[in-house]
Amino acid sequence: MVDRADLSITGEADYMVRRALAGEGRVVTLGALVFFSTATGDAWMLDPADNLALGLARDGRALPTRIMETRERFAVEWTHSYRIDGDVMTFVDGTGRSREISGYPAVEIESAIRRMQSAGR
Repeated sequence: MVDRADLSITGEADYMVRRALAGEGRVVTLGALVFFSTATGDAWMLDPADNLALGLARDGRALPTRIMETRERFAVEWTHSYRIDGDVMTFVDGTGRSREISGYPAVEIESAIRRMQSAGR
């Protein structure tokens, strides 16, 4: 177990951006959040409880984000909602514009979410 004081949401987001920029795909959970990067240079942070998403990197470039964090709390300015349908992930931004993406690690993300939910029972 890792103590909350040793966890960093911003640190994990930065790590996933570095993985995306290096073209490395990863899926990582941290508390109730899921982070993932892709070989195509994309990275996202997901809040499965509310189906919220924050783009961290796209096409090999880091995106501007707003994550505020203290030792006790964190706040995220979420930019999208998301859903997973099979191997397709759909992201909808605040204006209602949607983007469907095939090729993301949707199966691994859903598996990570199920493990998180099982552990939380």
